[in-house]
Amino acid sequence: MSPMVKLPLSMEYALLGFLRDEPSYPYQVHQRLEQTPMLHLVWQIKQRQTYALLERLEEAGFLESSTVLQGRRPPRRMVHLTERGRATFTEWLVQPVAHGREFRQEFMAKLYFAQRTNVATVVALITRQRAVLSERLAVFAEQLAAPTAAEPLDRLVIQFRVGQLAATLGWLDQCEATVCVTLDV
Repeated sequence: MSPMVKLPLSMEYALLGFLRDEPSYPYQVHQRLEQTPMLHLVWQIKQRQTYALLERLEEAGFLESSTVLQGRRPPRRMVHLTERGRATFTEWLVQPVAHGREFRQEFMAKLYFAQRTNVATVVALITRQRAVLSERLAVFAEQLAAPTAAEPLDRLVIQFRVGQLAATLGWLDQCEATVCVTLDV
Protein backbone atom coordinates (compact mmCIF):
# COMPACT_ATOMS: atom_id res chain seq x y z
CA MET A 1 0.00 0.00 0.00
CA SER A 2 1.42 3.39 -0.97
CA PRO A 3 1.58 6.23 1.57
CA MET A 4 -1.14 8.87 1.42
CA VAL A 5 -0.12 11.83 -0.69
CA LYS A 6 -0.79 15.21 0.90
CA LEU A 7 -2.25 17.59 -1.62
CA PRO A 8 -1.15 21.22 -1.47
CA LEU A 9 -3.19 23.38 0.86
CA SER A 10 -5.76 25.61 -0.78
CA MET A 11 -9.35 25.44 0.42
CA GLU A 12 -7.94 24.83 3.89
CA TYR A 13 -6.73 28.42 3.96
CA ALA A 14 -10.35 29.38 4.56
CA LEU A 15 -9.92 28.12 8.13
CA LEU A 16 -7.30 30.83 8.64
CA GLY A 17 -10.04 33.39 8.04
CA PHE A 18 -11.83 32.29 11.18
CA LEU A 19 -8.68 33.09 13.16
CA ARG A 20 -7.96 36.44 11.54
CA ASP A 21 -9.64 38.50 14.25
CA GLU A 22 -8.83 36.47 17.34
CA PRO A 23 -7.35 33.18 18.55
CA SER A 24 -9.82 30.35 19.00
CA TYR A 25 -10.11 26.79 20.14
CA PRO A 26 -10.26 24.28 17.26
CA TYR A 27 -13.82 23.42 18.31
CA GLN A 28 -14.82 27.08 17.89
CA VAL A 29 -13.29 27.17 14.40
CA HIS A 30 -15.33 24.12 13.44
CA GLN A 31 -18.49 25.62 14.93
CA ARG A 32 -17.99 28.86 12.97
CA LEU A 33 -17.64 26.88 9.76
CA GLU A 34 -20.82 24.94 10.50
CA GLN A 35 -22.73 28.07 11.54
CA THR A 36 -21.81 30.07 8.45
CA PRO A 37 -24.59 29.16 6.01
CA MET A 38 -22.77 30.38 2.91
CA LEU A 39 -19.78 28.15 3.67
CA HIS A 40 -21.61 25.22 5.19
CA LEU A 41 -23.66 24.86 2.00
CA VAL A 42 -20.52 24.19 -0.03
CA TRP A 43 -17.97 22.77 2.44
CA GLN A 44 -19.03 20.22 5.00
CA ILE A 45 -16.31 18.55 6.98
CA LYS A 46 -16.36 16.56 10.16
CA GLN A 47 -14.96 17.97 13.38
CA ARG A 48 -11.99 15.59 13.34
CA GLN A 49 -11.18 16.76 9.78
CA THR A 50 -11.19 20.37 10.96
CA TYR A 51 -8.79 19.45 13.76
CA ALA A 52 -6.51 17.58 11.32
CA LEU A 53 -6.50 20.52 8.90
CA LEU A 54 -5.68 22.95 11.71
CA GLU A 55 -2.77 20.70 12.72
CA ARG A 56 -1.60 20.63 9.12
CA LEU A 57 -1.80 24.43 8.94
CA GLU A 58 0.23 24.58 12.14
CA GLU A 59 2.84 22.19 10.74
CA ALA A 60 3.10 24.46 7.70
CA GLY A 61 3.82 27.45 9.97
CA PHE A 62 0.53 29.31 9.42
CA LEU A 63 -0.74 28.73 12.96
CA GLU A 64 0.71 28.44 16.44
CA SER A 65 -0.99 26.84 19.37
CA SER A 66 -0.77 27.15 23.11
CA THR A 67 -2.23 25.19 25.96
CA VAL A 68 -4.85 26.91 28.08
CA LEU A 69 -5.22 25.57 31.61
CA GLN A 70 -8.79 25.40 32.92
CA GLY A 71 -8.52 24.51 36.58
CA ARG A 72 -9.89 21.03 37.14
CA ARG A 73 -10.98 20.61 33.53
CA PRO A 74 -8.55 19.23 30.96
CA PRO A 75 -6.33 21.83 29.28
CA ARG A 76 -7.43 23.07 25.87
CA ARG A 77 -5.49 23.97 22.76
CA MET A 78 -5.81 27.55 21.53
CA VAL A 79 -4.74 28.34 17.95
CA HIS A 80 -3.82 31.69 16.45
CA LEU A 81 -2.44 33.00 13.18
CA THR A 82 1.25 33.56 12.73
CA GLU A 83 2.43 36.49 10.63
CA ARG A 84 3.08 33.97 7.85
CA GLY A 85 -0.47 32.66 8.24
CA ARG A 86 -1.94 36.17 8.09
CA ALA A 87 0.08 37.02 4.96
CA THR A 88 -0.83 33.72 3.30
CA PHE A 89 -4.52 34.21 4.02
CA THR A 90 -4.45 37.77 2.68
CA GLU A 91 -2.73 36.62 -0.52
CA TRP A 92 -5.03 33.59 -0.93
CA LEU A 93 -8.10 35.75 -0.50
CA VAL A 94 -7.66 37.70 -3.74
CA GLN A 95 -6.10 35.01 -5.92
CA PRO A 96 -8.47 33.58 -8.54
CA VAL A 97 -9.44 29.94 -8.25
CA ALA A 98 -7.23 28.00 -10.63
CA HIS A 99 -9.45 25.02 -11.45
CA GLY A 100 -13.11 25.01 -12.36
CA ARG A 101 -13.81 21.92 -10.27
CA GLU A 102 -12.75 23.87 -7.13
CA PHE A 103 -14.70 27.02 -7.94
CA ARG A 104 -17.85 26.06 -6.03
CA GLN A 105 -16.06 25.62 -2.72
CA GLU A 106 -13.02 27.82 -2.86
CA PHE A 107 -14.46 30.87 -4.59
CA MET A 108 -17.44 30.92 -2.22
CA ALA A 109 -15.09 30.80 0.77
CA LYS A 110 -13.00 33.62 -0.67
CA LEU A 111 -16.11 35.67 -1.41
CA TYR A 112 -17.37 35.16 2.15
CA PHE A 113 -14.15 36.43 3.73
CA ALA A 114 -13.61 39.14 1.11
CA GLN A 115 -16.99 40.72 1.83
CA ARG A 116 -16.09 40.69 5.52
CA THR A 117 -12.92 42.63 4.68
CA ASN A 118 -13.92 45.48 2.37
CA VAL A 119 -15.43 46.18 -1.02
CA ALA A 120 -12.01 46.66 -2.67
CA THR A 121 -11.08 43.09 -1.74
CA VAL A 122 -14.35 41.79 -3.20
CA VAL A 123 -13.87 43.73 -6.43
CA ALA A 124 -10.23 42.60 -6.74
CA LEU A 125 -11.23 38.96 -6.25
CA ILE A 126 -14.06 39.12 -8.79
CA THR A 127 -11.96 41.05 -11.33
CA ARG A 128 -9.10 38.56 -11.14
CA GLN A 129 -11.46 35.59 -11.31
CA ARG A 130 -13.25 37.10 -14.31
CA ALA A 131 -9.90 37.53 -16.12
CA VAL A 132 -8.92 33.88 -15.58
CA LEU A 133 -12.29 32.60 -16.75
CA SER A 134 -12.33 34.93 -19.77
CA GLU A 135 -8.93 33.60 -20.86
CA ARG A 136 -10.18 30.02 -20.62
CA LEU A 137 -13.35 30.91 -22.50
CA ALA A 138 -11.29 32.45 -25.31
CA VAL A 139 -9.16 29.28 -25.60
CA PHE A 140 -12.24 27.05 -25.83
CA ALA A 141 -13.95 29.39 -28.31
CA GLU A 142 -10.79 29.27 -30.43
CA GLN A 143 -10.84 25.48 -30.36
CA LEU A 144 -14.46 25.44 -31.48
CA ALA A 145 -13.75 27.88 -34.32
CA ALA A 146 -10.70 25.98 -35.59
CA PRO A 147 -11.11 24.68 -39.13
CA THR A 148 -9.98 21.20 -38.12
CA ALA A 149 -13.14 19.71 -36.71
CA ALA A 150 -12.67 17.79 -33.51
CA GLU A 151 -14.48 14.55 -32.87
CA PRO A 152 -18.20 15.18 -32.24
CA LEU A 153 -17.96 14.18 -28.57
CA ASP A 154 -14.86 16.35 -28.11
CA ARG A 155 -16.79 19.30 -29.51
CA LEU A 156 -19.65 18.58 -27.12
CA VAL A 157 -17.27 18.62 -24.16
CA ILE A 158 -15.79 21.92 -25.33
CA GLN A 159 -19.27 23.37 -25.85
CA PHE A 160 -20.21 22.26 -22.34
CA ARG A 161 -17.16 24.00 -20.90
CA VAL A 162 -17.95 27.15 -22.90
CA GLY A 163 -21.48 27.11 -21.47
CA GLN A 164 -20.16 26.64 -17.93
CA LEU A 165 -17.65 29.44 -18.26
CA ALA A 166 -20.18 31.82 -19.83
CA ALA A 167 -22.66 31.08 -17.05
CA THR A 168 -20.01 31.58 -14.36
CA LEU A 169 -18.94 34.89 -15.91
CA GLY A 170 -22.57 36.02 -15.93
CA TRP A 171 -22.88 34.97 -12.31
CA LEU A 172 -19.74 36.96 -11.43
CA ASP A 173 -21.33 40.06 -12.98
CA GLN A 174 -24.44 39.48 -10.86
CA CYS A 175 -22.28 38.80 -7.83
CA GLU A 176 -20.34 42.03 -8.21
CA ALA A 177 -23.52 44.06 -8.67
CA THR A 178 -25.14 42.47 -5.61
CA VAL A 179 -22.11 42.84 -3.36
CA CYS A 180 -21.52 46.45 -4.41
CA VAL A 181 -25.16 47.33 -3.68
CA THR A 182 -25.05 45.46 -0.36
CA LEU A 183 -21.86 47.26 0.69
CA ASP A 184 -23.19 50.65 -0.53
CA VAL A 185 -20.71 51.27 -3.32
